[in-house]
Amino acid sequence: MMAEGRGARWETGFCDLPLGDALGNGREIVEFMRIYFMGICGTAMGNAALLARAAGHDVLGADSGVYPPMSHVLAAAGVALHEGYDPVRLEKLAPDLVVIGNAMSRGNPEVEWLLDSRALRFTSLPAMLHDWVLQTRRNLVICGTHGKTTTTALAAFLLRAAGRDPGFLIGGVPQDPPVGAHLGAAGDPFVIEGDEYDSAFFDKRSKFIHYAPHIAVLNNLEFDHADIFRDLADVQRTFTHLTRIVPRNGFVVLNGDDTNLRALGPMAWTRVVRVGTAEACDTRIVDFAESPQGAQFKLLWRGQPWAEVKWAQPGLFNARNAAMAATAAGLALDGTNPTVLKPDALAAFRGVKRRQEILLATPSLTVIEDFGHHPTALAETLQSFRARFPGATLTAVFEPRSNTARIRALQAAFMRALGLADDVYIGAVSRPEKLRDDERFDPESVAQHLEAQGVEAHYAPTNAVLFEKLAANLLGAAKAPRQKPRVVAFFTNGSFDGIIGKFVAAAKGGAG
Repeated sequence: MMAEGRGARWETGFCDLPLGDALGNGREIVEFMRIYFMGICGTAMGNAALLARAAGHDVLGADSGVYPPMSHVLAAAGVALHEGYDPVRLEKLAPDLVVIGNAMSRGNPEVEWLLDSRALRFTSLPAMLHDWVLQTRRNLVICGTHGKTTTTALAAFLLRAAGRDPGFLIGGVPQDPPVGAHLGAAGDPFVIEGDEYDSAFFDKRSKFIHYAPHIAVLNNLEFDHADIFRDLADVQRTFTHLTRIVPRNGFVVLNGDDTNLRALGPMAWTRVVRVGTAEACDTRIVDFAESPQGAQFKLLWRGQPWAEVKWAQPGLFNARNAAMAATAAGLALDGTNPTVLKPDALAAFRGVKRRQEILLATPSLTVIEDFGHHPTALAETLQSFRARFPGATLTAVFEPRSNTARIRALQAAFMRALGLADDVYIGAVSRPEKLRDDERFDPESVAQHLEAQGVEAHYAPTNAVLFEKLAANLLGAAKAPRQKPRVVAFFTNGSFDGIIGKFVAAAKGGAG
């Protein structure tokens, strides 16, 4: 039913469940609320807003530069979106609760008004999810430096294929499942992407500490988020805190090939299951092979055959994501033997938007967008593309945008990763004015190093200039005879100032 006016009470919610059931609060009738999300167009914030909307609440929010794809999804769901941050408007809207995204900071006009006036109740996104959704669910919390979004989507997809109705919250735009957020049945698991980034400007704990893990999936662990972590040991510390709240009847599903995770030591308070290629792993990936037709591998459970997988997702890294997801989902169904879950559905898995997503495919040119922003992710993806596109010229286009990529901490590692391409184009460092010259990522030095290694390299002071170089060098000669096809892979965790779409459009125009 539809509520009439503020303060109305709801009896039905998502998936034909009473709202209290859907939110993990028993079968009680809960109060209808008006909830305002600050930073609503971020994927995690937007999908959480959709959960609240599906549960029957009146949801609205604001962002700076309301932007797709989340803005389109939210608008279609009936969520009211406001451009920019305005305390006068917020006071007039008078929501019952304000959810403050972790992109917000002191100095934001709405934040300052909330703190000055204390007129409205506010919370962080992870705290809201814990209190409303996760507190009484059996949660699969998917963590790691790389692969969280894909592995979360895979776990939810496999549970759905097994006939269950899991809840899930995915920090991206998946193609499978067909939506990024779903409350699911109260008796089924809830799968959530567990980010190690901080919760809010007033809560510097990692988000995943709020997520009440029954099964914690640790995909991998590397130094990242240099703006909030001092070093690798600091990242390991927060992952250790996460494992400490896994109950004794739960599991830590751990990448057994990752030395940084092995360094966390024994976890005697819970059960540990290891996944990887090493012989000591409980779930073992064997016989991995990749070709232009796709990838294939086998899964063993404690030495015994479990499944043979043939699918379209690239790379050993995605095979590991699948093995981690299948193991965790299987253990959620059966607390001792994950092979009760049959991974046959993996053959139909279509992946997640902006994760090795092919935007254009012609005999002469393939254009791919990838969310990669860490050197390990770039290296694994480029190695996979060598197998997927044998004989092609491989072009890597990289935007130093994340808080770690913008600084020099991993610059040498980025040089090694980008050196796996045949030619490289490096865009402008994001927000350079906020960094000292001696700490800022140096595209010119990286390009010079790559040239010395025999890799053709280009850089530009702005992304607009970079697009002009790409168009002139790669598309200007598009109609000239060329023996080898070309693969152009764009790596960014942002918009790249729109040059990816412009490049695809220009390439289509040239092909015409």
